[in-house]
Amino acid sequence: MFDTSTFIGLILALFIGVTLGLIGSGGSILTVPILVYVVGLNPVIATAYSLFIVGSTAFVGSIRHTLDKNVVFKIVALFGIPSLLSVFFTRSQLVPLLPDEFILKNNFIIPKSTLIMILFAIVMFAAASRMIKKPRQKNIGKQEITTAAIPLIFQGVLIGMVSGIVGAGGGFLIVPALLFFANLPMRKAVGTSLTIVAIQSLAGFAGDLSYQHIDWPLILSFSAISILGLFIGIRLSKRIIDGNLQKIFGWFILIMALYILSKEILGY
Repeated sequence: MFDTSTFIGLILALFIGVTLGLIGSGGSILTVPILVYVVGLNPVIATAYSLFIVGSTAFVGSIRHTLDKNVVFKIVALFGIPSLLSVFFTRSQLVPLLPDEFILKNNFIIPKSTLIMILFAIVMFAAASRMIKKPRQKNIGKQEITTAAIPLIFQGVLIGMVSGIVGAGGGFLIVPALLFFANLPMRKAVGTSLTIVAIQSLAGFAGDLSYQHIDWPLILSFSAISILGLFIGIRLSKRIIDGNLQKIFGWFILIMALYILSKEILGY
């Protein structure tokens, strides 16, 4: 049986899927805080659970977008495979090596869980700045998709490493990368992002299986409700202008980042 805080978390899980369905990103930005501050999980465990919940939801979304021909599989290969290898290596090899505490100047000690949440907030600030600042659209109807291998591979490795450390699927970094560097239209960027997020998130979770005890009833319940929210988000996305949606969500994650920092640094 789930307790009251877990039931509240399950209700909020609906919004995880809605954000993924709307803009192909943002699932982990909601999942990790919900699991940590509402359900009460340790941040290290929450990041692992986040990878499965977001990955399974994104996988269902990628199937839907594949049927709608909104997934560019060449970009998935160039970006997604390096990202997969990077996030798997980070979760299976680097994260377990992190000490439980970090000693800074003047013998100031910061727990690993606190450091992870602070790093997560910093990544959220970066994501918010990209979403709030509206990218310039050039020749929207005639833009050509570019698939330069080296930039996409490099970004895949970098984003995979960040995703592995903070337990985030990385969609909030992938979507801007696909818009700027691959010149994808927004709808194809969302579909391609969900496919990449599914690959790297589930790979990262696989890296956790060797050293984490998994509460399967909990994460399967979260995933089921999140997938329901995904379909709601996909329906809503057809009625909302993409640029306005990105700005609104950008301000939302900026506020959440400030909240996390106040909780972890000020204890408020």
